Amino acid sequence: MLFAPLLGAALSPLLVRAMGHNAAWILALFLFVPFLVFAGHLDTVATGNAITGGFAWAPTFGADFIWKLDGLSLTFAMLISGIGTLIVLYSGAYLKGHPGQGRFVAFILMFSFSMLGVVVSDNLLMLFIYWELTSITSFLLIGFDHEREAARRGAYQALLVTGGGGLCLLAGLLMLGQMTGANSVSGLIAGGAAIREHYLVEAALVLVLLGAFTKSAQFPFHFWLPNAMEAPTPVSAFLHSATMVKAGVYLLMRLYPVFGEMDLWQTALPLFGGVTLLVGGFLALRQTDLKLMLAYTTVASLGLLVMLTGIGHEKAIEAAVLYLFAHALFKGALFMIAGVIDHEAGSRDITKLGGLGRAMPITFAAALIAACSMGGIPFFAGFMAKEEIYAALATGNLAMIAAITGNAMMFAIGFAIALKVFMGAAVETPKHAHDGPVLLMAGPVLLAIMGLVVALVPTELHQFISSPMATAVLGAPTHVEITAIPHISLPFLLSILTIVLGAVILLFLDRVRTAAARLLEIIGWGPDRGFDQIVSGTVRGAWHLTRFLQPGRLEIYLTVVFIVIALSLLWPLFAFGELPAWPSWPALQIHEAAFMLIAVIGLVAVLIARSRITAIVALGIQGFAIAVLYLLFGAPDLSFTQFMVETLSVVILALIMTRLRLDVTDRRPPSHVLFDGTIAIACGVGFALFLLRAVEIPFNTELTEFFSQYSKVVAHGANVVNVIIVDFRGTDTLGEIAVVTITCLAILALIRLRAAPVTKTFNDPDLEERERI
Repeated sequence: MLFAPLLGAALSPLLVRAMGHNAAWILALFLFVPFLVFAGHLDTVATGNAITGGFAWAPTFGADFIWKLDGLSLTFAMLISGIGTLIVLYSGAYLKGHPGQGRFVAFILMFSFSMLGVVVSDNLLMLFIYWELTSITSFLLIGFDHEREAARRGAYQALLVTGGGGLCLLAGLLMLGQMTGANSVSGLIAGGAAIREHYLVEAALVLVLLGAFTKSAQFPFHFWLPNAMEAPTPVSAFLHSATMVKAGVYLLMRLYPVFGEMDLWQTALPLFGGVTLLVGGFLALRQTDLKLMLAYTTVASLGLLVMLTGIGHEKAIEAAVLYLFAHALFKGALFMIAGVIDHEAGSRDITKLGGLGRAMPITFAAALIAACSMGGIPFFAGFMAKEEIYAALATGNLAMIAAITGNAMMFAIGFAIALKVFMGAAVETPKHAHDGPVLLMAGPVLLAIMGLVVALVPTELHQFISSPMATAVLGAPTHVEITAIPHISLPFLLSILTIVLGAVILLFLDRVRTAAARLLEIIGWGPDRGFDQIVSGTVRGAWHLTRFLQPGRLEIYLTVVFIVIALSLLWPLFAFGELPAWPSWPALQIHEAAFMLIAVIGLVAVLIARSRITAIVALGIQGFAIAVLYLLFGAPDLSFTQFMVETLSVVILALIMTRLRLDVTDRRPPSHVLFDGTIAIACGVGFALFLLRAVEIPFNTELTEFFSQYSKVVAHGANVVNVIIVDFRGTDTLGEIAVVTITCLAILALIRLRAAPVTKTFNDPDLEERERI
């Protein structure tokens, strides 16, 4: 079932081309069927059992696909597949007639596949692969309207932030795997005690937190999520409220048994989560675009979830899982309602909307129900979550103050959308406002009603959803008992305080918005601008570094290459005491000594040659002498190769010398000759010492025996060297042939090169420098 969305993604363009927007009914089945399959496991998971399975994919790399369904992963899987079903239907109406609708739904299904992989994967490497796939597919969705600059910026910003965090997560997971020897999440949890005692556990935790914080938009990485609102509304309702942005929260909950007892965990998560809650709520008050208002409240909600996960005792985890579930319902509904308003009324600006309740009664009802859940009104799922939150934070610390303040601001935003848009005097809108078609309305209506229905059946909700989730996070049996019926208690009084404070903010929302705008104008700089500064600084730094490393002079490139080679050869030998013993020279016969002398003479001739052509010919003499030595010492195939290389080298270099405008003689000053000669001698000495040290090591005959044994039997060749070249290493040989071919083409281009005049078409201060080079 995990791969069903991937199949739907492959079929989406074809079905949309054949059926138009009605293809959404069929494409939704590729998520609805997995939803039914996942729902069929509720009874098993509710009893405390986990469902596991998998298959070997790349066992050599420890990348077996192992999946696990417990209370946490099953709930996430149902949210992804269930809300994803509604999003596909919603997209059918929202993008009706759009030429890219098939591509868009394919991206939605691809993202669903990636997100399902994140929550069900037990293997660490597979978890990371799916984690990064969510970043890539969200990039495609955010940048769907790629002709708009804002959409492109939002897409690459989300990709850079979440992708960079993903690399940190990979490093952290690899460190955790090395600490325990485990390659699965279950293995990490089982080895939690050993991890917490490891001296690198803080470093690993910081890397994991960077991955989670960037994905779940925690301050100061929160800026990418509002900018991602440039995506079509179905993307915002799915990725940026109910699924992708909760991946970081999922990871933190999953690793709670490993890190939950650490001081760093209990400090960092409440701190960053609390700040994110307040910043997100405050920035939401500043906005007038419905999607941006909801986006910043999503940031605030994610901060609240992270703060509760960091506090970490049983009540806090119960509150976190309840709020996560309730938030997915009411925020998904409200995002889709914002899309309905934009689609049917033509505007998302709350200051230009009003009185739509009479023209859009169904949309109004759905918005009001979802806002009641978001605001924590009794008898709704959101109320149950808020009661648990205040029960967990009833000690009166700063976290409780942050929760009350943040929830009050979110209350104001939720009811601003539900009341200010639909009540009051009617405002003329760009389009004739009316409720949308069935495909457009099914999602928001169903999700809003679910926020009421699940609160009316708390026993079943806790039995199948909240209790199994809390049990999976805590690693111990947990039973959630909260109901949606209010009763006099401190948490209820705090809920009343939140509602009153939220109502006051709502009443003076215009003034609060103006004050927030002035404060932000005074502050000026923010993380979003900082991101642009970092990107532009990186680009400028890369340009200067490139100009430094790639100045356009081949002489500098070769000098750097040979200096690095010399250092790489000599430094380890001297630094680690690996110098070879002085070799004992074998007795040479007269003809062998003669050819060695010829090679030396050829080398000397190269050094003292007065013209380049003479130096090339002398170099060929030295090479031919070495080829004869290969032949004398029993390597005729190597000797033949050397003869061919030397012949071609001399001929090609001579041709080049006749066609390029170079001085006949080398006119370098003595200082340059000394410098280049020193580098050349260092490379030669380095290779000589390296080879002498290598031959001191006992020869390993395993490859020799392998090729001797199988060359005739497997490759049907008597010449072992030929078999190695054309059979065992055939692909390598093909690559070498390709390199030689490309080199020949490059030489041909150099021979035929004719300097073309450079036309200055704009003011380029570096043009003269490039012309000189």
